[in-house]
Amino acid sequence: MDLRVVIEQMETGEQDRALAVLQSFNTEMSQCFTFNREEAKEREHLGELLLGFLCKELQPSCLLACLETIRILTRDKHCLEPFISHSAMLTLARYAGIANVHLAKPAQGPFEESKVGVVGKDGEEAAEDSRALLKESPCPSKNPDQEVIVEALKSICNILLHNEIGQVVAADLHLINGVAERLKQCNHTTWNHQVRFFDLRLTFLLTALRVDVRAQLAQELHGIKLLGNQLEATLGLSWPDPLVTARAEFEGVPLEELPPLSRQQTELTMEILKILFNITFDTNRRKVDEEEAAEYRHLGALLRHCLMSRADGEERTEEFRSHTVNLLGNLPLLCLDVLLLPKVEHGSIEYMGVNMDAVNMLLEFMEKRLDHGHKMKETLLPCLNLLTESSRIHRETRKFLRSKVLPPLRDVKNRPEVGNALRNKLVRLMTHIDTNVKDCAAEFLFVLCKESVSRFIKYTGYGNAAGLLAARGLLRGGRDSGIYSEDEDSETEEYREAKPHINLITGVVEEEQPNPMEGMTEEQKECEAMKLVNMFDRLSRTNFIQPMQLSSDGKMRELTREDLNKLATNPLFQSEEPADPDSDDES
Repeated sequence: MDLRVVIEQMETGEQDRALAVLQSFNTEMSQCFTFNREEAKEREHLGELLLGFLCKELQPSCLLACLETIRILTRDKHCLEPFISHSAMLTLARYAGIANVHLAKPAQGPFEESKVGVVGKDGEEAAEDSRALLKESPCPSKNPDQEVIVEALKSICNILLHNEIGQVVAADLHLINGVAERLKQCNHTTWNHQVRFFDLRLTFLLTALRVDVRAQLAQELHGIKLLGNQLEATLGLSWPDPLVTARAEFEGVPLEELPPLSRQQTELTMEILKILFNITFDTNRRKVDEEEAAEYRHLGALLRHCLMSRADGEERTEEFRSHTVNLLGNLPLLCLDVLLLPKVEHGSIEYMGVNMDAVNMLLEFMEKRLDHGHKMKETLLPCLNLLTESSRIHRETRKFLRSKVLPPLRDVKNRPEVGNALRNKLVRLMTHIDTNVKDCAAEFLFVLCKESVSRFIKYTGYGNAAGLLAARGLLRGGRDSGIYSEDEDSETEEYREAKPHINLITGVVEEEQPNPMEGMTEEQKECEAMKLVNMFDRLSRTNFIQPMQLSSDGKMRELTREDLNKLATNPLFQSEEPADPDSDDES
């Protein structure tokens, strides 16, 4: 539809004529997400006319049509100029029902200069104008039109998604306070699914894009409790025991036997989980007090329920559990004991008298992600890190996972990385091209081995283990600084018999190879050693390789040319290590 025709009808100021052209425009453009740059000026002018209309008393149908058109126009990130002023954003916030009457002075942000250029006033004047507009504009009815609210929320979400100045203005207007007030009404039946969903989507965008809003929601607005209540209400949960959840209408039914969550429940829950992830992002990096710990354990119990729940379809369930695992990784480690709290019941997986259903679900989820092999860093690492840290701090979790991942070793003929067992898959990751993936896989197996070098090498082979051991200065063996119980490593009869013949580098029994120096005299052996040293020297001079030597601290250090020359004359030579500059000893 020709924009000039729409503009002409809007300029008459008559609601009936405006309604007719806007409805035609909205129908034609409903699925349009790319726009003609040549009509940018016309779209901006249309936006200004629409905002002018919103300041009048409008018929419900005309009001809804205006907001639908604004929602379509805000899809174009190049034509948001009319919508990012304080007055425009406040108008939309009022129709969304989230305007904050008590406007504070706008914060000085990184876009303050450009914001002033758009708004044309300083912060105080903008705030005063916003207050005036709030008083003068028509108030929403006591029974608000929820279609109007949804259209306004969608428009604000589009603006935040595409425009940094709009993000600053949204923070200045404290839109998060208005949304939080409505989120508190999670148990009311007043609001339909669309309003609840876009309230949460707006909250997610604000917390993802603005650090100050994230902190405000977490601290001033008690976001963890607020969103925990949202989660509880959405899933319809009850608490038969402290920190143990059940669905209100299915108490006593095992979690794995519950019907899948509805599509609407799944959508709302995933939005809540994403917001909680934003506001707890740094939690596991800092100490929490007793009150915070209680909040996080309560949240952990809710997340255990999410982890054990199913959504509508396999793909949706995977996505749902992925958000749950991401958030579990943010919780303080000591609060993860809630995963083990439910009583062992019929059908539960029990280990050492503890319910391991949640841990087993995490392990299965991790193996699925491992088998997919797609975007390992984004999809696998959150779960792998969570299992590693849980194993480090909870003995029962570590022993259960070790029984699943590193059962007593019987196969000593195939290399650790060969096969389809979970151990084989994880050992293969230890040589992955992505350093983060490689390190996390090695760390997980190392923790399951109680950070014992000999046990780690037994299950992975020295060649696969060398990277982690070199990084930790453990190439000479020993144990890292972790605190673990003293239970003994079980050895099968097959392993005990083959142990003397196992090649520690590959981790398997190999066929005995002929000695290449058999029959050589000592002079011939020395000559071969000299050739080898000279080859190393030539390669190192061209920087093709860098010869290294294991130092007394278990770490690798470079061999200099002088070291190589001495090694040529004395194969048992140990290079002198550089003096420690922090040592108090004087030479």
